[in-house]
Amino acid sequence: MPKPLLTVWYNTRCPVCDAGINHQKRRLIEAVKAGSVEFRDINFEPEALSAFGASLEDVRRRLHATDTSGRLLAGADVAIAVWRITPGGGWLASLFGNPIALPLTRFAYDRFADVLYAWNRRNGHW
Repeated sequence: MPKPLLTVWYNTRCPVCDAGINHQKRRLIEAVKAGSVEFRDINFEPEALSAFGASLEDVRRRLHATDTSGRLLAGADVAIAVWRITPGGGWLASLFGNPIALPLTRFAYDRFADVLYAWNRRNGHW
């Protein structure tokens, strides 16, 4: 099987993250079946991204992904990469990933991720 275009690492123990990724999986069903995108639970492979310096807690805090060139993406950059390959999602990638909007997109994503991470810790979603 060819290497996926994108391998997305996420926390299935977070109900919000899990629901969001399940929604994306359904939208990308053909790409998942073809192996061009892969979604993986960091809880089963907590050291998977250690070579990049990303810990289990980093992935629990924000989405992470690797692309075919071996680059590590994190946070909003992962969402934008997923939107780019999602049928009908290119406009979201263009809107939120353009050079003018990207800093604000990253800031908003990071603040939301911080709140969600704190909520997950408080509610024992580990």
